Amino acid sequence: MGFSTLLDILGSTVIGGLLLMILLRLNDASVRNSYIFTGDAVLQNNLVDVVKLIEFDFRQMGYTSDWANADPSAPAITLADSTSISFLVDGDTINYTIGPASELPNTPNPKDRLLYRSVNGSTPLSSNMGITKFELSYFTIFGDTITTPVTVGLGNIETIQIDIEIEDAYGYDTTYSKTAWRQIRMSSRNRNKR
Repeated sequence: MGFSTLLDILGSTVIGGLLLMILLRLNDASVRNSYIFTGDAVLQNNLVDVVKLIEFDFRQMGYTSDWANADPSAPAITLADSTSISFLVDGDTINYTIGPASELPNTPNPKDRLLYRSVNGSTPLSSNMGITKFELSYFTIFGDTITTPVTVGLGNIETIQIDIEIEDAYGYDTTYSKTAWRQIRMSSRNRNKR
C-alpha cells in the first residue's frame, strides 16, 4: 500500500509539473504576442507620421507663393544623394538626411537611426521613430536612373523613389518587427517652378 501511494504522489508531481510548464509557456507566448502586437501598432503609427511629413514636404518642392520671384531655370532640388536631399519650398531650403546607427546606442535595436529635417540650415530636428532605412533614387523624364550623388543636371530629376523601413526600437528578445513604405516615382507639380 505504501509503494502505491508513493507512485501516486510521484505521478501527480510529474503531471502537475508538466501542467505548470505548459501554463508558463502559454503565459510567455501571450506576453510575447501582446508585446509584438503593441509594438506593431506603434510601428505603423510611426510610419504613417513619417510618411505624412515627407509627402507633404516633397509635394511642396519648388512651390513659390510669389510667381514674380520664380526662376524656372533654377532647379528646385539643390542637393540629391541616396540618403539626403535638399530642395526649395517658397524661398526656404528644406533638407532631409539620415544619421548613422551609432547615434542611438541606448536603444536595443542596433540598426535604428535618426532622420533629420532642417529648414534653411537651422539646427536639424529629429526623433527616434525606428527608421532603419531612408533611400532616395532619382529618375529622368524618360525613366532612366540618375546615379547618386547627383552633381550635375539637378534639373533633370523628374521623379523620386523614396524607400523607408522602420523597425521596432525595443523589440522582444532581439526580435524586431519591421514595416516598409515605398513611394514609387513621386513627382512634385511645382518642381519646375511653373
